[in-house]
Amino acid sequence: MAFSSGSSSSSMSDMNVTPLVDVLLVLLIIFMVTAPMASHEIQVDLPQQSRTPPEQLKEPPPPVRIRIEANGGIFWDNQPMPRAAVQASMMLEATRDPQPLIELETAGEAQYQTLTEVLTMAKNSGLEKIGFVETL
Repeated sequence: MAFSSGSSSSSMSDMNVTPLVDVLLVLLIIFMVTAPMASHEIQVDLPQQSRTPPEQLKEPPPPVRIRIEANGGIFWDNQPMPRAAVQASMMLEATRDPQPLIELETAGEAQYQTLTEVLTMAKNSGLEKIGFVETL
């Protein structure tokens, strides 16, 4: 016990190390059990060096800016365009390699339905690079 019943005036300053040794032994056993599992070999397939040079990347075409006005008008690179012509132009741009980035800019008061129609046309045309431009 840590307390003595004697009448001596000196205090007992010995620390009980038994719980500390118990905890350390438990941790030692845990590490001994888990160490073989942690040293298990993992198969990794690393890329091999190629003798052929990589294909030269093509210069990306300039982006195409499509602006949707509040009244529902659609502008293709600052040129007003009817919806049928926008669809045809999108199909033409989708065949280019690499495809240009389509930047969509909408007025704050533009109808959501018009934006949805333009996005549907872009998806149906096969365009993959579509970005939204923030207007200030």
